[in-house]
Amino acid sequence: MYDYLIVGSGLFGSIFAYEANKKGKKCLVIDKRNHVGGNIYTEKIEEINVHKYGAHIFHTSNKEVWNYINQFAEFNRYTNSPVARYKNEVYNLPFNMNTFNKLWGVFSPEEAKKKIAEELAEVNIDEPRNLEEQAIKLVGKTIYEKLVKGYTEKQWGRKATELPAFIIKRLPVRFIYDNNYFNDLYQGIPVGGYTQIIEKMLKGIDVKLNCDYFNNREELNKIAKKIIFTGTIDQYYNYQFGELEYRSVRFETEILDMENYQGNAVINYTEYEIPYTRIIEHKHFEFGNQPKTVISKEYSDVWTKDKEPYYPVNDDKNNKLYLKYKEIAAKDSKVIFGGRLGQYKYYDMDKVIIEALNCVRREINV
Repeated sequence: MYDYLIVGSGLFGSIFAYEANKKGKKCLVIDKRNHVGGNIYTEKIEEINVHKYGAHIFHTSNKEVWNYINQFAEFNRYTNSPVARYKNEVYNLPFNMNTFNKLWGVFSPEEAKKKIAEELAEVNIDEPRNLEEQAIKLVGKTIYEKLVKGYTEKQWGRKATELPAFIIKRLPVRFIYDNNYFNDLYQGIPVGGYTQIIEKMLKGIDVKLNCDYFNNREELNKIAKKIIFTGTIDQYYNYQFGELEYRSVRFETEILDMENYQGNAVINYTEYEIPYTRIIEHKHFEFGNQPKTVISKEYSDVWTKDKEPYYPVNDDKNNKLYLKYKEIAAKDSKVIFGGRLGQYKYYDMDKVIIEALNCVRREINV
């Protein structure tokens, strides 16, 4: 008999298992995939640590979280500085003085602010009715059309005029020459990839792979006092209120017989006519100099039940539906939901760590 059955070996489930195990609780971790790690899993290909489920760049301003994750791996000095490609033009992200210089030939913050103010003066938008109007109101037409519109429409699978304004509440605009995407104090990639972190957390804990909870539900429920569930909450309750919406992502990964394909870990493709949202060149996360390189083209995709759900669609309709599931979950003493699918919320990795540690504290009264 286990104290906890933990469904999903991603960051949330693995942290819970690690901490519960330290407190003498007996845990079984199961995962439907053939490996641990969830979406932060990295696989070594051509001596390169490939982020199999999309780029994961660790960043936080929380020192407790930074110290916690550094128990399990040494982190390098990687700074996320993505580049946006629009047709045959290349721009730095987030929008900063390098971007504005390339767009308009301006050199000073004052000139850049004046240019944006001129564009905003041309539009008469008081209350934005959709994402397009909201974005134009924030940054003007030039930035919107070149660097926001196409990328966003690919990401959500809908026209910007059909998307709610709240999706883009603000766009980062910096009037400094700084290409660092995140403002967080701590940032980096684990030397040797993320999988080792999860393996260290799960050392000495029972793990069962290729095990789909829903194919063995009755049997698995009998062997544990409580369940930590990191899958989709609507599926757990048999979609009794209806299906929540998610977006999926698919990847086309290639090994290329060259040392350097694009010169940057992440390049976004912001024109709608290019079907993928970005290309990731994995070796640049760890400053690799291997003779070959591995790239992944990333496509945002419509989610159906046979595909992986990557992130929730947190519009009003879905949030209201989620609250119904959350209500019955609050009365269900057998299960605790965690992670972005269980809690129907987009979490960065540092927020997942905070949530998991808080969950352990509440549950095991540390």
